[in-house]
Amino acid sequence: MAPAKVSLRATVLCLLAWAGLATSDRVYIHPFHLLTYNDSSLKETGGAHEEGPPDPTFAPVPIQAKTSSVDEKALQVQLASAVEKLEEVDRLRALEVGTLINLKGLHMYTVLSKTWHTAHVLSPVALFGTLACFYLGAVDPTASKLQTFLGVPVETQSYTSRLDGRKVLSALQTIQGFLVAKDGEQGDARLLLSTVVGLFTAPGLHLKQSFVQGLAPFAPNTFSRSLDLSTNPHLAAEKIKTFIQAVTGWQMSIPLAEVSPDSTLLFNTFVHFQGKMRGSTAAAGRAQEFWVDNTTTVSVPMLSGTGTFQHWSDASNSFSVTRVPFSENACLLLIRPQHASDLEKVEAHTLQVDFLTRKKNLAPRTVHLTMPQLVLEDSYDLQDLLTQAKLPTLLGPEAHLGKISDGNLRVGQVLTSVLFELKADEGKQPPESAQQPGPEALEVTLNSSFLFVVYEQRAATVHILGRVINLQLRT
Repeated sequence: MAPAKVSLRATVLCLLAWAGLATSDRVYIHPFHLLTYNDSSLKETGGAHEEGPPDPTFAPVPIQAKTSSVDEKALQVQLASAVEKLEEVDRLRALEVGTLINLKGLHMYTVLSKTWHTAHVLSPVALFGTLACFYLGAVDPTASKLQTFLGVPVETQSYTSRLDGRKVLSALQTIQGFLVAKDGEQGDARLLLSTVVGLFTAPGLHLKQSFVQGLAPFAPNTFSRSLDLSTNPHLAAEKIKTFIQAVTGWQMSIPLAEVSPDSTLLFNTFVHFQGKMRGSTAAAGRAQEFWVDNTTTVSVPMLSGTGTFQHWSDASNSFSVTRVPFSENACLLLIRPQHASDLEKVEAHTLQVDFLTRKKNLAPRTVHLTMPQLVLEDSYDLQDLLTQAKLPTLLGPEAHLGKISDGNLRVGQVLTSVLFELKADEGKQPPESAQQPGPEALEVTLNSSFLFVVYEQRAATVHILGRVINLQLRT
């Protein structure tokens, strides 16, 4: 178990060495060497991204073809089973990918949050996973650019490294499995995580079997469907939305934007996260006030419960943090500014890798927590994010994606959509007397703007980042 608790300090030292701050005659070891091709495999293949024998291809079936629904419970069991008997190298790969996810996810959150004015949620794992999927399907020069954007430069200290896309996607499966794993054989699963990928193609475009099959570790449910994307782009968007709702059962209300008529491939990643707070109940079964600003409130359903949590306050920066465990390794961090107007300042201070991953050696205490039930939806177009990162053409018409298709591939939207739910634990409830806060219980009430983070410590990975400003009852 010890290697799974590798500290961030070790990773940072590794990165410093990688950056060339120390020089010596020792053999150079790439900090992400467990994720790259080794020298022998590169020699055997002639390079990680050179063309090989033609891959079998297939034409996606029409979008109206009958499709079985996603079984989320089965997905949960599948993910949890995948981490039951891991080798040590698999755990270490998960830590390496977790580091990359955190760096990329927190950066993208910072970029996106500058335009946010309501409640928002971001999945760094889904964002990174989508990029890794495109890396799997890319050849140079696009592959090298994607690798660098993922956080692993190709050339360092006269050393050439090539990410192995399958190792990265396998590590993503491990990271997701760690999150939903139960506490022992008798533990209850309080977290549900489902990832679905939709590959929507123009009629006549063939996809390579090896690419689609290679996505399975990240998204066991990958649907390849064809439809007319050019005649009526708005209708095409509606058909995609209807299809996803039909196969998942998720009633996501965010409308899909109209697709570009010259697109031949739309790549959509859909993530559903559901967490249950141990020992919590719906607060008196009624809505309570949530302060949007100093003069405006909205009515929202609340959760309330008493438990033993870590809680600390930072008086100098005017915020407090409550750590609510989902399981032995996964937790929800609730970050509450003392003043709602300080939200952005607190966000800049707390949503940093070193803050989120450093240990808090504080004695747990009894806390009576009251906070909103959360049902949040968000959707992002990776193409827009790449434009903001000054890489507008990375997945544009000139992108080299020969491992996805040999046809006229023009990537349109690359949407990542998130459905986040936080509910009361409807399973075993503690006795009523145990739910009543005693005189020593600290009262923590989140009835104004706050931040939240879903964090898993075995892979040291940030799974969800969210900002809550204005909540309304979901219709």
